[in-house]
Amino acid sequence: MTTIRFAFAGTGFSRVHARFAQDLPGVELVAVVTHRPDSMAAFAADFHIPRQYATIEALLADGDVDAISINTPNYLHAPQTIAALEAGVHVLVEKPMAMNAEEARRMLETAERGHALLMVAHCYRFDAEAQWLRTRVAAGELGRIIRTRSYGVHSNWGPGGWFTKKKLAGGGAIADMGIHALDTIRFILGDPLPVSVYARIGTFYGDYDVDDTGVILVNWDNGVTSVIETGWWQPYADKPNAGTQLYGTKGFGELFPTRLLLPDLQNDREQIVEGGFDFPRSEAQNEAKYGRQLAYFLKCIEQGCTPVPGGLEGWINMLVVDAAYESSRKGEVVEIKAQMPGT
Repeated sequence: MTTIRFAFAGTGFSRVHARFAQDLPGVELVAVVTHRPDSMAAFAADFHIPRQYATIEALLADGDVDAISINTPNYLHAPQTIAALEAGVHVLVEKPMAMNAEEARRMLETAERGHALLMVAHCYRFDAEAQWLRTRVAAGELGRIIRTRSYGVHSNWGPGGWFTKKKLAGGGAIADMGIHALDTIRFILGDPLPVSVYARIGTFYGDYDVDDTGVILVNWDNGVTSVIETGWWQPYADKPNAGTQLYGTKGFGELFPTRLLLPDLQNDREQIVEGGFDFPRSEAQNEAKYGRQLAYFLKCIEQGCTPVPGGLEGWINMLVVDAAYESSRKGEVVEIKAQMPGT
């Protein structure tokens, strides 16, 4: 097995990735990048990382790194990712992929030139429960899916710092939380393409220049309509983050708790198909997806295969996010099908 020399940009959520990376065979943690010396020193000490850099350019100039996990504020995602890819360094970039779809497209195009692999950390694709539900849907157990509802909500709390500044984050709760709900339902449905978006978005719970409340309606090219609720500081949340409900012609499916409800109207009864997962979820259950996500990224590097979710999936999600903001500004439906690949 070839050793993969792994670096981290940012010292916040990078800690989650580093905890799992340090236990994977064939991985050597070699460098950390951040402009905050104290945070960088603590991170390096905690994970026994020998090299520290104030900028990604300095890291790339020194070389000797194969892959990097980018967990910096959103405005840095595109420039850091593009710089790393052009230097031949494989990238796992946190969600949202970029500030907007245009940045995401440039990241995708850079990866497509073949210097290195790009993966976007849409982590719920690696959640065992989401995978279970996707398999049931693909098998047709719910019949044709008609509509869905998904949640990306923080109830009674919200982030601070750069998350609440538009120039650093690009957007608010939709970019932070709604993106989880959006990508999770795309994954469960088999990655349909968006046709149109209608949204109502606002700021009601804090003094910042980004959104903290949103309802998005997405029409997909497979005929499904999805409602996505997102927010910070909401007084109540119907489901945990990425919780999802699916309404099909043969029954109902949901994520968190994860199960199917299959009515038998002729016999006036209902079959409940349990996913076999504990609910509420433990911290270990919730965090396991990060380990699977990272292991998959490394497998893609070793085998030279394009990751999914990669730049394409991340870009499509950003098209939906951009369309949602545009729809809310204009008060009308925004068509986005013409921007999709192959159309």
